[in-house]
Amino acid sequence: MNELIRFSDEQAMLLETASAFCREKSPIHAVRALLGSDHGYDRGVWEEIVALGWPALAIPENFGGSGLSLAEAAAIAEPMGRHLMAVPFASCQIFVAGVLAGADAALQAAVLPRIAGGAIGTVALFEQEGDWSLTAGEAFGARDGETVVLSGAKTFVCDAAVAGFVLVSFVLDGAPALAVLTEIAPERLRREIVIDETQRGYRLDLDGISVPMSKIMTGTRALAALDAVRDAALLLNAAAAAGGIAGVLDVTVEYLNTRTAFGRKIGSFQSLKHTCAEILVGLERTRSHVWHAASVLGSNQDAEIALRMAKTEAGEVFTFAGDRAVQFHGGFGFTFDCDAQLFLRRALWLEYSFGDGAHHRRWLADLLLA
Repeated sequence: MNELIRFSDEQAMLLETASAFCREKSPIHAVRALLGSDHGYDRGVWEEIVALGWPALAIPENFGGSGLSLAEAAAIAEPMGRHLMAVPFASCQIFVAGVLAGADAALQAAVLPRIAGGAIGTVALFEQEGDWSLTAGEAFGARDGETVVLSGAKTFVCDAAVAGFVLVSFVLDGAPALAVLTEIAPERLRREIVIDETQRGYRLDLDGISVPMSKIMTGTRALAALDAVRDAALLLNAAAAAGGIAGVLDVTVEYLNTRTAFGRKIGSFQSLKHTCAEILVGLERTRSHVWHAASVLGSNQDAEIALRMAKTEAGEVFTFAGDRAVQFHGGFGFTFDCDAQLFLRRALWLEYSFGDGAHHRRWLADLLLA
């Protein structure tokens, strides 16, 4: 990996624009207002995001996109994480990455312009047993002429209730395969309870779904798509976690400069200052990892090592920062009214999404020490 950190003018512009947009459109009271909503996001805000062209960032220009890369998408994911913005942006980017890497030209032409125009895509990869390997699973397909009939179920399918397209993994003829599903019937979805109430996860029942071979990826195409999905998810989750660290640090410092004990602002106590400094150092480490990984990925190099390191660092620092924020708020920190717990919930969701630190360290041991 020759790239260290490259930050382009386009990324700087996107980061500045996205920071202002998320700060305005996702204040904490708006985040809380969406917790009890059906779909968990503001459709009006999503339409504004579509008008800005953000879902189409990594889509080639001939399909109606901007022709940029996931490195630019990371510049948007970070401020979204900082302000706990709940929109299906990451789901769309991960879906697009898989389609670009594994689908043929006809399937790309049928799907990508729709995503660029505002349709929502997501991925269905994980199953009940909790294996984070994207090539494992018990869902399978059986050939029936020019179609494949699916069996099994997927879990933690984000934004499934509003998605027009779902990229689902299964086993076909003993090997990993992927299918692009459309028009998922509502009765096939069951809302799941997840720790982060700003997210919407669903169980997807696949039994009996028939998919034409024209919408299926097999062989090297399927493996390439799964690798691309993994890379996109690790980068965007790590970028969102970096933003979340900054957001929860803001909440913590504001409280420490407000709360008084023993006649002093508690932010003047040395142990609390040292912990905040530790979180700040962790934030800078995380950002360095994220933008190094984005630079490597944006240069079309093998970014697996950089991405796994970024995901591990981001998840663990964000969880630590969220936990300290709750603790520093005292008894109030454990109540629903405390904003710190919203960040801790997001941190725990992101840490375990697409694998926790222990999972990625096992892979890194083989990649670095083999």
